[in-house]
Amino acid sequence: MLGLGLASCSAEAQLLGKPAKHAPLPKGIELVFNHSETSRYRSPITGQWRQGDDLEAFVLASIQQAKREILVAVQELSLPKVAEALVERHREGLTVKVVLENTYSTPWSQENPIGLAPHKRNRHHQLQALGWGDAVAILQRAGVPLIDDTADGSAGSGLMHHKFMVVDRAVVVTGSANFTPSCIHGDPGGDPSGDPGSNRSRGNVNHLLRLHSSALASSFVAEFERMWGDGPGGQNDSRFGLAKGGGAAQRALVGQTPVTVLFAPHRRKDPNQGLGLLEKLLLGTRKQLDLALFVLSEQGLADAMARLQERGVKIRLLADPGFANRAFSEVLDLLGIQLPDHRCGLEAGNRPWQKPLEGVGTPRLASGDKLHHKLAVIDNRTVITGSFNWSPSAAHQNDETLLVFDSPQLAEHFTAEINRLWKGAELGLTPRLQRKIERQRLSCGSGVQRGIHQTNTTQGKTTQVNTTGG
Repeated sequence: MLGLGLASCSAEAQLLGKPAKHAPLPKGIELVFNHSETSRYRSPITGQWRQGDDLEAFVLASIQQAKREILVAVQELSLPKVAEALVERHREGLTVKVVLENTYSTPWSQENPIGLAPHKRNRHHQLQALGWGDAVAILQRAGVPLIDDTADGSAGSGLMHHKFMVVDRAVVVTGSANFTPSCIHGDPGGDPSGDPGSNRSRGNVNHLLRLHSSALASSFVAEFERMWGDGPGGQNDSRFGLAKGGGAAQRALVGQTPVTVLFAPHRRKDPNQGLGLLEKLLLGTRKQLDLALFVLSEQGLADAMARLQERGVKIRLLADPGFANRAFSEVLDLLGIQLPDHRCGLEAGNRPWQKPLEGVGTPRLASGDKLHHKLAVIDNRTVITGSFNWSPSAAHQNDETLLVFDSPQLAEHFTAEINRLWKGAELGLTPRLQRKIERQRLSCGSGVQRGIHQTNTTQGKTTQVNTTGG
């Protein structure tokens, strides 16, 4: 049965402490947040000053500092200034190579929006409205070597979802952000006055790190070279997805900070797979677990958090509003409820918590913006981040990066970001979620278990429900 009896605990979260502004970072680590409250820059979209760090400028500075080589592996690159900077370094004789996801490797200006899927059509119109030019076309015209995840002769991996750049085999730029306007600055439109109190897009909530470490960079270079093979026009020797062969987590130092990096995907029974690493890290939590996640859709991780709750660990979790209340989301488990999907099917193996978590909810964001972090802070010391969403597809299909830092100093900065998101967050069983539950109840009754053909009676009607699909 749906957890309709759960009392509403929607409330505005309170800020639970914040480190001093501009607290120092560990040696060899630089960190920027595009929604930071302690800095500001002039938005290239509106021309107005806005809060946040300029992640595009952060990327451009890394490109400008290169002396020999720049390796880029990002799901999407649609910032023309970044493309132009790469072209300039290419023309100066530096080695420049780019890997993209095949969905975004065709210049958008060459696409007919009429034939595009709705989300790609919306992207096309947004990039056209900016009037900035076509980044992929800029790279192609200049002859910058570029491949996508079809270079192995396949139709592509689940997703080439990496977000990293390696400079001179000594510096890694990585985090949660794609190199796009939506991920960094925001979408065009909104209040033309530039009123900072308006509901104008400020971009998906993201961060980037610059990590100075030849040892760590060598791991990223090896991952890049597996994907690159012999490059464009060569043999089908690129390796994406499971063809890369998985591999164990690798360890390196950035300054004096221990870092673990794991590149996905892995087969489900592979002991090195990313969800297993995440579960092990979660179960090691002693006092406090803070999370800011784009997606949480892995049952095993929700179950691990349930064990932490039983041990008295304090848990705070914020999830992207667009994903938190979907039928596959394990955020619902933490709230003690489950929802049927669009075919009235209930996900097999769901285990809604008997004692719902009070500290779970969604941040307040401008329309169209997403909480795009894949972030956890354990016991104010261990930081988990990267491109790796907390989902089976990230672990078993996509090309991903999962990073783990052991640093109380770095954790302080990420905790401050989570605290910022908690201000004004909607917690618990919100009115919007209650309305969705009621709509689903009227449409589906209590739902039926996936994998079973059952007859479902709703509103006096008997219909055959097929729930064998995923």
